[in-house]
Amino acid sequence: MKMRLLGLLAATAITTAGISAASAADLPVRTAPPVFAPVPVFTWTGFYVGGNLGWGWRDSNNDPVFLTGPGVPGGLVGGTLLFDDNNDATFTGGGQIGYNYQIGSWVIGAEADIQGIDTNNNANAVFIPGPGFAGGRFVPGEFENGADWWGSVRLRAGVAFDRFLVYATGGLAYTEDNTGWTVGGGVEWAMPVNWFGSSAVTLGLEGLWVSIDQDDDSIQPTGTFTPAGGVPVDVFLPQNNDEQDFFVARAKLNFKFGTY
Repeated sequence: MKMRLLGLLAATAITTAGISAASAADLPVRTAPPVFAPVPVFTWTGFYVGGNLGWGWRDSNNDPVFLTGPGVPGGLVGGTLLFDDNNDATFTGGGQIGYNYQIGSWVIGAEADIQGIDTNNNANAVFIPGPGFAGGRFVPGEFENGADWWGSVRLRAGVAFDRFLVYATGGLAYTEDNTGWTVGGGVEWAMPVNWFGSSAVTLGLEGLWVSIDQDDDSIQPTGTFTPAGGVPVDVFLPQNNDEQDFFVARAKLNFKFGTY
């Protein structure tokens, strides 16, 4: 009897253990929750350096010159020189460096650049003899009718749409011996690449109106005029104002060094 009771208890224990194991197998297995890495959000904040290439259109209208001076009999007008307007286009290119800081969708910053510009140093003029003169001879020379380089220091402010930036800019413009102002605007797009250790590479298009003051002592001779029977007289390039104005349209490539 005692042996039967022990066998019954053992069978019951085995059955209970089997049922518990089966029930445990049906329960859901607990695992660690997945880790979601946040998607990087682009920011325009950071330093950048780059280069640009573009085209400039100059506006430097010239008044006619009425020639008088030593060798002109009676002080009469020896003739008139009519200059072209020099509304020409020319190549410009250089480099820039700057810093942006983004606050929400707003981006503010500062940029400095320096540019080379291809100027035309030939004087184009038509000579019209004055009254009482059978003629005269004008010999054109070379003159500096524009700076060989220019630069600017500007503030920038704009609105960012993720990797696309629209901005306005303005500030100081300068050459080797004169200063002025510049104002303009542009658009910029940040490419999803990081060349040469940068956090982003940006492409942009920019337009600037530049006005440079000109000193009177910077006016140089543009040739010589020899009236009939007279002696040569230096001729100076005229100016109807004391400013040199030009518009620049350029493409820009920047390497941005900052964090996402």
